[in-house]
Amino acid sequence: MNDDGPWMPLRAELKRWESAGRRARLWLRDDDAVEVTDTLERLLDATGRASVPLTLAVIPAFTDDALATRLARENQVLVAVHGWSHANYASANEKKQELGRHRPAQVVLSELRNGLATLRHLHGQRLVPMLVPPWNRINEDLVPWLGQEGFEVLSVFGRSKENSSIRVLNTHVDVVNARGQRGSRSHGDLVAELVGELQARFVKDDEPIGILTHHLVHGTSEWRFLDRLFDETAGHPGVTWSSAHDLLS
Repeated sequence: MNDDGPWMPLRAELKRWESAGRRARLWLRDDDAVEVTDTLERLLDATGRASVPLTLAVIPAFTDDALATRLARENQVLVAVHGWSHANYASANEKKQELGRHRPAQVVLSELRNGLATLRHLHGQRLVPMLVPPWNRINEDLVPWLGQEGFEVLSVFGRSKENSSIRVLNTHVDVVNARGQRGSRSHGDLVAELVGELQARFVKDDEPIGILTHHLVHGTSEWRFLDRLFDETAGHPGVTWSSAHDLLS
């Protein structure tokens, strides 16, 4: 079966960028890494074959030398701090949060400081001082203090807010169905979301477009989408995949 149909809008949009002599900027963030798994190997293989830089958000409390040893063989993988333990402290009627208002700020900041130190020790120069809050949620009162704890950038989901007290590098298209609905997201819907972000950047290219993945919960549909996305975009003259390091420098 020919499955080009859902991808035609992306091809048309990238052709528009190419014809204008412009390159859209994409970057890739994957969340919830702790250890070396078959699914992580699949992600590393897919990004490696396509030469797509990857930022891996690692949970500091549960990771160890094994992941650092494996990533040392990769040239295009960076590590970011994914909270501390990815624990939920919200009540049953709230959205899940680790970095919310449920605990004293000093306790939360101390854990984040420990997380940054832990991953710096394990990964060295591969670490980018980026905080990726679990579930993409953080108490905004904590944000002005992140720089004091050693963080230089915050990465959540959605368009960046202006006048932030810290640099922001967000994601905008989540490959995984994170809304509690059953089943995988349709490729047509995902392409439409990405095209919408590209169209907005064509008018005002004010921030790169972040693609968000969660390798531990990918099914066949998510892997197929990611492989096809790389096929459609890697090496295309109208788009470039950038590392978080390059975008921030």
